[in-house]
Amino acid sequence: MTSSAPQNTLTGAEAMVRMLDAYGVQHIFGLCGDTTLPLYDALYRLDHGITHLLTRDERHAAYMADAYARVTGRPGVCEGPSGGGATYILPGVVEANESSVPVLAINSDVSTASRGRYPLTELDQVALFRPLTKWNASLDDADRLPAMVRKAFREMTTGRPGAVHLALPFDTQKATMTPDDIWADIRHQTFPATPAAPDPGAIEAAAEALISAKRAVIVCGGGVVLAEAIEPLATLARMLDLPVATTVSGQGSIAETDPRAVGVVGSNGGVPATRAVVDEADLVLFIGCRAGSVTTERWRSPAPGTRIVHIDSDPAVIGANYPTEAAVAADARLALEAIVAALERRGAKGPNGGEARAAVAWQAKLAAFEPLAASNETPIRPERIVATLQRLLDADAIVCADPGTPCPYFSAHYRWPSAGRHFITNRAHGALGYAMGAAIGAHVGRPEVKTVAVMGDGSFGMSAGELETVVRYRMPITFITVSNSAYGWIKAGQRSGFGARFHNVDFTRTDHAAVAAAYGLKSWKVEDPAKLEAVLREALDAGGPTLVDIVTQPLDEAAAPVSEWVA
Repeated sequence: MTSSAPQNTLTGAEAMVRMLDAYGVQHIFGLCGDTTLPLYDALYRLDHGITHLLTRDERHAAYMADAYARVTGRPGVCEGPSGGGATYILPGVVEANESSVPVLAINSDVSTASRGRYPLTELDQVALFRPLTKWNASLDDADRLPAMVRKAFREMTTGRPGAVHLALPFDTQKATMTPDDIWADIRHQTFPATPAAPDPGAIEAAAEALISAKRAVIVCGGGVVLAEAIEPLATLARMLDLPVATTVSGQGSIAETDPRAVGVVGSNGGVPATRAVVDEADLVLFIGCRAGSVTTERWRSPAPGTRIVHIDSDPAVIGANYPTEAAVAADARLALEAIVAALERRGAKGPNGGEARAAVAWQAKLAAFEPLAASNETPIRPERIVATLQRLLDADAIVCADPGTPCPYFSAHYRWPSAGRHFITNRAHGALGYAMGAAIGAHVGRPEVKTVAVMGDGSFGMSAGELETVVRYRMPITFITVSNSAYGWIKAGQRSGFGARFHNVDFTRTDHAAVAAAYGLKSWKVEDPAKLEAVLREALDAGGPTLVDIVTQPLDEAAAPVSEWVA
């Protein structure tokens, strides 16, 4: 090992690199700053297995780490400098934490000795991140750094996974320490780590409730995919013939070509036909789902008084919105396996009509969707974009969608052909500009499959700088801009709820293809629906970074699968 520290010692910066390497970290997304110079120097000099990817801002570094974690099952790591670097990285950290995705964010900081003396970029990082992370700390003592890093990995991977933040002061990076405490707890290299087993009494109560139901439905949130509970979920659905609906984040819990798959429910991506499956249910089983405002259409579907069984790794979620007949506070996979075993002991079989009910929902949804997907109207309908990509993409492709126009259309109408993490969108806070960074992180984590990012032009304007990152690393990601020259979701809300009094939601149309070409991407602009499929096929097959700019019907004028614009 080459080091500037005396023999048999490490600097704090070197210790950080050694700890990350010990935890099997393979990729770090981040952006340089003067307070980070010792860490970057250690990354340069030491022998390790980490690849650092330089991003164009810290927010997207965090979005990359978020999506990377979602597709790999390992914590994502991002870093940035002090001051503005900490404030810029924060939106991605918040999104990951609220989405139960383990992300470690590291911001270097001014020296501890200079605190309170008005050094440039001084900021109380611990106070800033405390309410927005699962755990955070400042590494003020180099000797304690390894233990604090271990705590960070332990916190973000156990229980309900989440984001953690470490401030790394400049003098801690320069200080020396002995290497004796450099070791990792390998249980925390993946998530969910040390999953909690369910209480046997809660399992019996849940099983009894499910047996007594006649028209039950399962609603899966993101926790099902995070917990790798796909197989026991499918077994339970078959045993009791239960229809399986998902939230937007829960897509991937079940293949949507499965005969019992209902698709997305809720005000974003749900349609009347899927809502009916929930409304007619005599029992709803929520799994890894908070039963929040969007999923339940502001707690109206299911209706108050419906029998509820709830499984979640976070006990605080259960009973927060509905009185719960059976509550299972445990890992979703372990809970479902235990429920299946309890039902097998009873020889239970289902009278719930799941396959028939799901078929009715899909038939109604397709009847409304297919004429719009085949429409030759201009501007191009979003439904046509979805249907075209459905034909062209392989079953293992990853689609990252921004909020606004892309999210509801892909959630409602792209029929995911296999279970697992294939769709990524930011449903915790819904900030625009997520999909571009997420697509980069997803590609780095799963480079063997095709990754596509779909964004509105509002989102493009918030993230275009990362196109340079994509070109620099020669990432074969295809970007699609849904160009309608407005903050469409807000404009639709003004139309539906405020008398179409449009105020400051429209902006000038950008030639996104020209912008992308300036960055070095191969790009196209499409206005004629007859040319859409050929252009998308060429873009997907190009073998390098590409962008297709599609002039699209405005969201407020479209038949969007959104029941409420303000949820």
